[in-house]
Amino acid sequence: MKSLMKKAKSNYHHGNLAESLLDAVDEIATQFGLEAVTLRACAKLVGVSPSSAFRHYADKRALLTAFATRALHQLSNAMATAKSHAYDHGNNAFLAVGLAYIEFALDKPAFFRAMWREETIYSNDPDYIAASHQLSSHLQGGFAETIDDKDPNSFSPQEMLAWSSVHGLANLFVEGPVGKGADKEEKLQMALEMIQALSPALQNEQV
Repeated sequence: MKSLMKKAKSNYHHGNLAESLLDAVDEIATQFGLEAVTLRACAKLVGVSPSSAFRHYADKRALLTAFATRALHQLSNAMATAKSHAYDHGNNAFLAVGLAYIEFALDKPAFFRAMWREETIYSNDPDYIAASHQLSSHLQGGFAETIDDKDPNSFSPQEMLAWSSVHGLANLFVEGPVGKGADKEEKLQMALEMIQALSPALQNEQV
């Protein structure tokens, strides 16, 4: 924890305490799990008083809500960026978006775990709802517009197949049953092969 504290303190600047506290959540949750996160621990890691932290977040649940909101935004952005990059370079966009989803989970396991843990957040928070809707629009909108979408307001069987497959593998990687002992590149290769195996079922739907 001391090394984490030194790093976090060096990154904190006056005026961005709310964001620095979210960085502290990531540091603590990645190493010790979300259960270890408290406002006091985050304040200590950043190097401020608990009272300063409480000015931004009323309680742990509010802190984790903001953390989950950030996670949803980051995953949405990762999917959109992967799609745009694939189209710009003439690559398979469906494959790129699926890999981006799984890579996000591998790079940011604490964010991935936090996104839909409604028992630990305020799921009626307006910012969280907006971020959740943004991600849902990607998933319902033809898996970030990489497969044909006949109704952007609901999940088609093809969209559910795509999402459940990549989310399921990402979760298996993060929680450990699959890929134990494998490094990130090996896991991404496994993901690539799974998505390629999935593609024939969606071949007529890909755009």
